[in-house]
Order: sequence, then structure tokens, then C-alpha cells
Amino acid sequence: MSQNPVLDPPAQSVHNPRVPTLRQRLQRSEFAKTRRSLLLIAPLLVFVVVCFLFPIGSILSMSINNPELPEALPQTSKALQQWSGDALPDERVYALLAKELIAARDQGQISSVAKRLSYEDASYRRLILAVPRIAPADGVDVKNTMMAKQPLWGDLNTWRTLQRAAKPFTSLYLLSVFDRKVDAKTGDIVSQPADQALYVNVLLRTLWMATVVTLLCVGIGYPLAYWLAKQPSGRANLLMILVLLPFWTSLIVRTASWIVLLQSGGLINRALMGIGVIDHPLTLVFNRLGVYISMTHILLPFIVLPLYAVMKGISPSYMRAAISLGAHPFLAFWRVYVPQTFAGITAGALLVFMMAIGYYVTPALLGGPDDQMVSYFVAFFTNSTMNWGMAAALGSQLLIIVMLLYIVYIRVTRTSAEAAAR
Repeated sequence: MSQNPVLDPPAQSVHNPRVPTLRQRLQRSEFAKTRRSLLLIAPLLVFVVVCFLFPIGSILSMSINNPELPEALPQTSKALQQWSGDALPDERVYALLAKELIAARDQGQISSVAKRLSYEDASYRRLILAVPRIAPADGVDVKNTMMAKQPLWGDLNTWRTLQRAAKPFTSLYLLSVFDRKVDAKTGDIVSQPADQALYVNVLLRTLWMATVVTLLCVGIGYPLAYWLAKQPSGRANLLMILVLLPFWTSLIVRTASWIVLLQSGGLINRALMGIGVIDHPLTLVFNRLGVYISMTHILLPFIVLPLYAVMKGISPSYMRAAISLGAHPFLAFWRVYVPQTFAGITAGALLVFMMAIGYYVTPALLGGPDDQMVSYFVAFFTNSTMNWGMAAALGSQLLIIVMLLYIVYIRVTRTSAEAAAR
């Protein structure tokens, strides 16, 4: 028999199905590693879901929840859902409404019903509160009695509004924050009257103020970060402590300090008048300028840190090479150095913008009535009027904007990381 390994083909190994292959062992190893990793982060995941995602979701759900009428007037709400809406309801629905409103008054729920309907039309509050007083005690001929004493009960639009408000979910709050409403006659979505339109202007004002603060932070933070990056390590660390000082001071204290500095008799006005620059104090506080100054000071570190981290990783040999090839120093800086810092500019600007659109304390203390942002109205509806639906709807606006910007931020940082790896 020939023993030549070239002529004799190698014997084929027979695989035992009970013995796992190398690929299967690798897959099992990766699965075990993934399972251990998930077990390690499971407590953190539970904490985030219970203490972060669940509260946010429950609050945002209030922007569409509509529990007032279904809870206080369950039978009337059910009857209205079966009503065609083409003609006034019959006597039975009028009697049900009067009976349940009287019971709601006795149980202390009628105020919530009246408050909910006042969001649709301010005149409905008095209309609802008057029903227990004008409804016949014997429950006979309720329809004609209510229409005679309150003509709005004979208006078809009143009952259409009641029908819409009696549903378990509503679009009222989400439409209101965009200055829209449902027309009672046609059921179409229409614009709010000019004297009632407010929240779109507030949103645009918020975005504009956040944009101005972001541009100011970029304009001040870029040269500051560049200067810090060129300093020796020991000096740069010491100077960075001064940049980070706002992080170590309470937001209320920083804002109050700017009130002291910017007021008519404050240090800045007195210094300018002392050196003869101005003859009378400037109005620097309780207006838009004061808000810009304070917010820029507070948010400046959020753009200096990303820029400083990026600039420290840029080799100075690039600039020297461009200048040695004949480029003007400014042109070399603009064409060679600045493009390498785009990732830091974008990341820092997005951080500043996302934090600026949610600011409440600084505009509330340093701004005037026309300088309040969306967060002010969220606090107003939460603390003053207890209108959780409007507060949740306004919060949804900010959340959607922040989520979109966060997606952009993740993509920018991922792109910069991949570029640095290459």
C-alpha cells in the first residue's frame, strides 16, 4: 500500500454530534459573557426604569388623559358617546346630567368638572356650577327647564363640547401648546384666536434665546479653550479650576449675584459711571440682556470642556507644516486647525442648547414678562393652576426637542470617535 501523503488523500474526520464545535463553544462563551454583563447592570436598569422612565412616562401621559368627566359623570359620559351629535339630546340625557352633577356637588367633584370644561370655554364653568341649582328637584321636564334658565343648554355646540370632553383621552392640551383647537361646529382643527395664541411664540422665544446663549458661549468659549490648550499642563489645570467655579456654586446664588452686579446701583454701573463711560445707569437687569449674561456665564463650562479636550489632542505640527508651505498664519489656523475642532464645537454647542431650553430660575429672576421660557409656564401650570395636562404637554415639547438633539449629539460624538480611531 502506498504511503505517499501526496498521492493518498487525508482521511475525513467524522464529527461527533455530541461534541460541540469550536463555533458553538465561542457562541456559548459570548452568551455567558453577555448574560453576566446584563446581570451586573440589572440593578442600574431597574433603577432607571423605576425612578426615571416610569415617572416621566406617567407625567407625559397626563397630556392626553381626560379623567374628569368619565369619573364624575360616568352615565352621562356613556350616553354622550352614543349620541349622534346632529340634534339636541333627549330628556333622558338632560336628566342624567342634572342628577350626576348634583351628586358630584355633594361629593366635591363638580369643581373638577367645571374646571375641565373651562379649558374648552370659560363660560362653561358657570354653566356647570349652576346646574344643581336650576335643575328641577322632582326630575320632571329637566330639558326645557335648563334651556329656559341657561340658553347655552339649548346650543348644540355645548353638547358637542361635552361629548368631546367626556372621552377618556383628549387632544386638547397637545393642540393648545401649538395654539390650535377643535372647532365645536365642524370638528376640524383650527387656529386659536390671535388674542389667545401664546404658546407657539413662547416656544419660538425659548429656541431663540437658547440659540443666542449658545452662540455667545461658542464665541467666548472657543478662544478661551484655545488659550488653555496652549498653556503648560500645570497652568492649564489651575486656570481650568477657575472655569469650573460655576459648577461649585448654587444656581440661585449665581443668579442672585448677577442681580447685585447688574442692578442700577450695582458694581458694573458704578464702575462705568466712575470712569466716565456712561452718565446714567444702564438697564442691565430684569430684561433679556441680563438673562443672556447670566445664562452665558453659567453654561460656558459646558462648551469649554469639550473644546479643550479636542484641542489638546491636535498636534501643533499641522499648523507648522501649513505655515512652512507658505500659508498665512490666520489662513493656516482657519483651514487646518479649526476643521479639526468641529466635533468639539458641535458637541459643546448641543450640550449648551439642550440645557438652555429648559432653564427656569435664571429667566424668572433676571428676566421680565417677555423673557420667560417654556419652563416658566410648565412651573406655572404645575404650581399655580394645577393644570397637569398643559404642564405635561409643554414638557412633551421640550422632551421631543431634547431627544432629537440627543440623537444628533450621539451621532456627532460617534463620528468624532471613529475619526480619531482612524
